[in-house]
Amino acid sequence: MKLVGRTVLITGASGGIGEAVARAAHARGATVLLVARGEAKLKALSAELGLRAHAYPCDVSDPSAIESLAATVRDAGHSVDVLVNNAGAGRWVSIEDASPEELLSMAQVPYVAALLMTRAFVGEMIDRRSGRIVTVNSGVSRAVWPGAVGYASARWALRGLDLALKSDLRGTGVGVTEVVLGTVSSDYFTNNPGSEEALPKIARMVPTITPTDAARAICRGIERGRGTVIPTGQLKWVAWSSQHMPRMNHFMLWLTGARRSARRRTPVSPAPTS
Repeated sequence: MKLVGRTVLITGASGGIGEAVARAAHARGATVLLVARGEAKLKALSAELGLRAHAYPCDVSDPSAIESLAATVRDAGHSVDVLVNNAGAGRWVSIEDASPEELLSMAQVPYVAALLMTRAFVGEMIDRRSGRIVTVNSGVSRAVWPGAVGYASARWALRGLDLALKSDLRGTGVGVTEVVLGTVSSDYFTNNPGSEEALPKIARMVPTITPTDAARAICRGIERGRGTVIPTGQLKWVAWSSQHMPRMNHFMLWLTGARRSARRRTPVSPAPTS
């Protein structure tokens, strides 16, 4: 699917990978629908890109807001050809150090947001027998490291969504692409202090790429109809070893990963014996 003349909706488009995808798709001749919570940034990007760029502020963690967004997009006369589920959030933190609210928010975005965004737009694609659903995922969906339970499990759920869609949409004319990225030089580590230190040392073998590099890989994957996009050879090896040598893969990530910090815990007294 060539992007020229197509309409591409990107979530998380106010910065980082999402902004880069919007710029790359727009440069390829697509109309881009920019979705994120940051209204000011979206409008600035839309104004900069000019024609064929439209800002739609929306909190994709809110199911009712997604329904309103879909109605607004349809009322504006846009038919979405490509949905890029890019919005994501979450710290790398041990499960007991995260509040229930934080764990729920990590599941909400990216997983539930991608699930409901897909539901909101895929019906029209099926009717037209044309379209593509793209999910932007993390390398942790292949190789899990310690100290990131909420984040990792949400990303595995996103992987499950991708596989389920590929099965469910087979034969409909709607394609499905999962993009698996390693470290990207975005603002993630700035916005989530302490996370960079939690990255396993072995992960340094996977080169850091820029948001522009990621966007180029995503757009190329869409245009070539790829089912899975993994931009670097090193990350492809990580994904391969996770599937074919899972025990070694998991052990090396554990061995080189962050250790739990010492905590004071109230010792549990043994039960009295009679």
